[in-house]
Amino acid sequence: MNILIDIGHSAHVHLFKNFAWEMQKTGHKIFFTCRDKEFEIYLLKYYEFQYKSLGAKYKSTIGKIWGLFDFGVKEFLAGLKFKPDIFLSHGSIYAAHAAFLLRKPHISLEDSGNMEQIRLYLPFTGAVITPDVLPLRLGYKQIQYSGYHELAYLHPKYFKASKKIFKNYDIGVKEDYTILRFVSWQATHDKGQKGLSIEEKRNIIAYLLSINIKVFITSESKIPEEFKKYASKFPPEEIHNLLAFARVVISEGATLASEAGVLGSPTIYVNSIIRCYNEDQGIKYGTIYNFRSGDGVLDKVKEILTKRRSLYRIHPKMLEEKIDVTAFLIWFVENWPESFSIMKENPDYQYRFR
Repeated sequence: MNILIDIGHSAHVHLFKNFAWEMQKTGHKIFFTCRDKEFEIYLLKYYEFQYKSLGAKYKSTIGKIWGLFDFGVKEFLAGLKFKPDIFLSHGSIYAAHAAFLLRKPHISLEDSGNMEQIRLYLPFTGAVITPDVLPLRLGYKQIQYSGYHELAYLHPKYFKASKKIFKNYDIGVKEDYTILRFVSWQATHDKGQKGLSIEEKRNIIAYLLSINIKVFITSESKIPEEFKKYASKFPPEEIHNLLAFARVVISEGATLASEAGVLGSPTIYVNSIIRCYNEDQGIKYGTIYNFRSGDGVLDKVKEILTKRRSLYRIHPKMLEEKIDVTAFLIWFVENWPESFSIMKENPDYQYRFR
């Protein structure tokens, strides 16, 4: 089987990498398409996947509209050359449209609930696989599962955090550090949204430094000059090792916050959009504290730091309740379209992958 996977975000490389490796072991061929945004190309090269970049992402509203046509044509041409049996993506409009034109099925994973994108790809998609905490009801094509996308790559079956980062990157084994993640607010779903103000970032960083906690900043956009000295120098493939041992993680980005939460790190998510999976982790497992603005964030940081955090581990209750997302996806794709019918008739079939 030939499978074309379209990537729209660095985290999507991680989302599909174990699926791709496992499928390749059994003779399936995998090909990735992507845009040149942040670390997508770097990670695809690092993991030695075959891929094609469709070009740099557009930032302006007009550019994004033009990109629907530009990237759509390029995705179609990539599919025409690779001849996929199935298109797979995380809510890719381009993959959905190309699949429709090539008369091939498109399977989408979805956890963000961005309706401005879903409306454009849903009519051309065979199945939309969503975590059961996503409140959206997308009709007959929706397949719900008990889990988070982050478990596709941070489940203990696929990932074990390594303390080699301390030696490799000159961090003392007993040295406390924090990861701060800033977003660019350029995505369509970020229009009109907010996170931490520059003054709030300044105060948080000053406090952390005052109590001898190292600060590492990772950002989608240009880091303000005054914070550049704290810019992370770590290669992108190390981010999950860093998150696993961080004293506290503060993130405007939902995905990185969820990754840290899954790994059991005390995490503060600051964004006027509270994602369902971050809220679920906060309520059920107490690993994420959700804030719609920066009000109260510094106080929460201080509260977290009064407690000594436990060693890295995924919450055992999470592993009991959630499924192995990668194993489920492998079964679903290999057995398409019968897998769709099975899940519709018996949704509990998914628990074979717990």
